[in-house]
Amino acid sequence: MKVLLTGSAGFIGGAIDDALTARGDEVVRVDWMLPNAHGAGAALPADTHRLDVRDAATSREWAELLRGVDVVCHQSALVGAGVTVADLPAYAGHNDLGTAALMAAMAEHGLTRLVQASSMVVYGEGRYTCPEHGDQPPGSRSVEALESGDVENHCPRCDRVLGWDVVDEDARLEPRSAYAASKLAQEHYAISWTRQAASAAVSLRYHNVYGPRMPKDTPYSGVAAMFRSSLERGEAPKVYEDGGQMRDFVHVADVARCNLAAIDAVVAADTGTHVAYNVCSGQPVSILDVARTVAAGTGVGIDPEVTGGYRLGDVRHIVASPRRASEELGFTAEVSPEVGLREFATAPLRD
Repeated sequence: MKVLLTGSAGFIGGAIDDALTARGDEVVRVDWMLPNAHGAGAALPADTHRLDVRDAATSREWAELLRGVDVVCHQSALVGAGVTVADLPAYAGHNDLGTAALMAAMAEHGLTRLVQASSMVVYGEGRYTCPEHGDQPPGSRSVEALESGDVENHCPRCDRVLGWDVVDEDARLEPRSAYAASKLAQEHYAISWTRQAASAAVSLRYHNVYGPRMPKDTPYSGVAAMFRSSLERGEAPKVYEDGGQMRDFVHVADVARCNLAAIDAVVAADTGTHVAYNVCSGQPVSILDVARTVAAGTGVGIDPEVTGGYRLGDVRHIVASPRRASEELGFTAEVSPEVGLREFATAPLRD
């Protein structure tokens, strides 16, 4: 199979490239080498085309690359939550316009199969239940509550603390950042494209991805890498709130495996179809336990520090259901967070 892979030089894209190459697929590699993902002046990897996905619909070089491709695996994106409203055009440009331009170019050249990277951030808060009133959508946690140390979400009907439950792909979508809004927009473009261009697409909603070759101290790093960086400086990893925030951490090797399964599925899919899948380990873990596991893996004997602080915009819990990916893609994560995070503590990272 011939696969055009955008973002091929990135953390996740590189792992997908390795997996595709290992099974004998032909990979057409494209990466714009954004400095905030790769660092200023990063060298372009061999056999990689430095192209901006926003030019896909108008560039002659893009047209040449798309010829003969069976499926596009679209991983390139500007990530991070965004700092100010002034960041909105950058997210809309790289992610929304870039995806729309790529889809237009694919339609122009008769390409009808797409796998794209989405994110758990499209859900906003996760799923919550009240022991008396069942499922309840929480509002945003107030500054006053967080300042007082009340980090939980409460039932809007009786004010009890809500418990968390797993989020499936049919949950309500409530993006709460520029990045989240752009990822949801990419999914909406995919739905429109499949209908208008007699195509098929899969959107993979990544949860917290970690593993070897993860970049250090960038918006792409994630909390596990930040904990590790603190430990390498001889500092205690700082954990916000009470550390009880529940998440799903999925190893990058499993993410690559899921992409291959999605590529095979979308090639065989009926036209006019779009399906979203959670990409997760299915083994929830608290942020405090993430810090403890990474600390244990380093062997430096530094315990995490629970600060009680908070960051506005953070969600309390977001834990994924792996069922749909298991049933429809045959994907089940192989690396448990307990093993993977411990190994991640000494895995090679990218500067």
